[in-house]
Amino acid sequence: MKKSKLSLLLVLSLVLSMFLAACSGGGEKNEGKTKNEGKNNAGSEEKLADEQVLNVLESAEIPTMDSVMAEDVMGFTMLNATNEGLYRLDADQKVVPGVADGMPTYNDDKTVLTIKLRQDAKWSNGDPVTAHDFVYSWQRAINPDTASPYGPYFMMGKIKNATEISEGKAKLEDLGIKALDDYTLEITLVRALPYIESYITFQLFYPQNQKFVEAQGADYAKDAAHLLYNGPFKMTKWDGPTATEWVLEKNETYTNAKDVTLTKINFNVSKDPQASANAFTAGETDITPKLAQAAILSQYEGSDELLRYQEPSIWWLKMNEKNPALKNKNIRKAIALSVDKKALVDDVLANGSIEADFLVPKGFAFLDGKDFRDTAGQWSKTNKEEAKKYWDKGLAELGVKEVKFTYVGQDTETAKTTDAFIKDQLEKNLPGLKLTIESVPFKIRIARENKFEYDLLMGGWGPDYADPMTYMDLWITGGEQQHMDYSNPEFDKLIKAASEDLVDKPQERWKALQDAEKILLEDDAAIAPLYQRSVNLLINPKVKGFAHHAFGADYSYQWIKITK
Repeated sequence: MKKSKLSLLLVLSLVLSMFLAACSGGGEKNEGKTKNEGKNNAGSEEKLADEQVLNVLESAEIPTMDSVMAEDVMGFTMLNATNEGLYRLDADQKVVPGVADGMPTYNDDKTVLTIKLRQDAKWSNGDPVTAHDFVYSWQRAINPDTASPYGPYFMMGKIKNATEISEGKAKLEDLGIKALDDYTLEITLVRALPYIESYITFQLFYPQNQKFVEAQGADYAKDAAHLLYNGPFKMTKWDGPTATEWVLEKNETYTNAKDVTLTKINFNVSKDPQASANAFTAGETDITPKLAQAAILSQYEGSDELLRYQEPSIWWLKMNEKNPALKNKNIRKAIALSVDKKALVDDVLANGSIEADFLVPKGFAFLDGKDFRDTAGQWSKTNKEEAKKYWDKGLAELGVKEVKFTYVGQDTETAKTTDAFIKDQLEKNLPGLKLTIESVPFKIRIARENKFEYDLLMGGWGPDYADPMTYMDLWITGGEQQHMDYSNPEFDKLIKAASEDLVDKPQERWKALQDAEKILLEDDAAIAPLYQRSVNLLINPKVKGFAHHAFGADYSYQWIKITK
């Protein structure tokens, strides 16, 4: 899903100057831990604090709490806290039942899933959560009138008749999800998907209460008062997308409420890293945004207040080919090769992030025990001399001596510093290039991206399910999440084959995806990959059970306990 841009240059080195960045994260204490050790201290002898209240800082607002309309990590993480789908990820990244009463059963070719639901799941207004709630939300997500940014992207070519409905050739009730009775769902796929169980943990597939949604009309999900919840927490304060603070409280109607210890979570948005640092030092917050700066990391190296892990998110420059200059392949190649990625990760980020000469991240996708990257190539490696050659050739083809681009970034101090580095690199290495940076809030950045209102844009993507395809099918011609007018028939052909004909041929499927990656990054330079992020955040050692995830929502809160 779309990521909020988070990175920071070391601009101060005072001992108490801790610059905290970004949007979300998880896990438990200690820099050496990866993933999440758990659900975490289940056998701990530590005594619980009398007050089970957690204070969290974020650097971005919540764009929407409508699961059908959400398209960013902040929204997905809050939806994960307040709602529950058929399945969810547990603290060890395993897919476990949520509203479902057990794992799916399949027909012989694994294209039809039958899922029984728990009969004790309730909405926060007391209504039962039924199979009809899933049918309604899925149909709402694929309905062209809804204009869901993720519905068509997620369902077309995967859920039966989703493509036909999206194109106006079939009715909503033809979608491949049926309520066989109040507590039995039948899901029909276009073809078997090897990652289907992790796929339907995603927040888009959460249920919605039709009676409630339709009663709210245009006010649905505009604030906390116009929402229902069936997850571990409910929102008791949120004034909508511009709100810089919100509150979650334990949802007593949640099926597993007995396992939720926290009674309240207070969230506040701080886009100033120094202010975030001060708040943690003063004990005003328990969990910070993500760190991105060497001074803090050196102070906390080895501390039980520092959590470090490498996440499978990739950051890149998007290039909008609606701009005639960026339609030129040589101009794109020049941009892709110009940024000193080593200086970016070592000197600007300085937080353990690694250079990305690839799209599918390291340590994410495996086949027969081998990492996707073990047999894939490295593309778009920094080469300033070659970049200059491509640039001169591109300018000659365009018949111009200079080009001006608008570069859209975010309004956090962290993002501004990194964007300034990118601007310096591009303008210095590509004579005649002039960049105008426009720093905007995350919600506006998403809107600008969706409307093609940019030339260059700093973006990032974290996986939505456990398969390389979550990165690859973003770039097909006309893709719902592409928003840069890129098209290559050979790339489309490889993605189609990996999605259809090669599903039961894993080695050939792997090769098709790797070939497609080369076309995207090396042959076409459609995007310019920059780095794979390492996450560093500060967390109060009294906070136990903070879980972060490899895909979907960044983290979960329901296992957290505050100790004395």
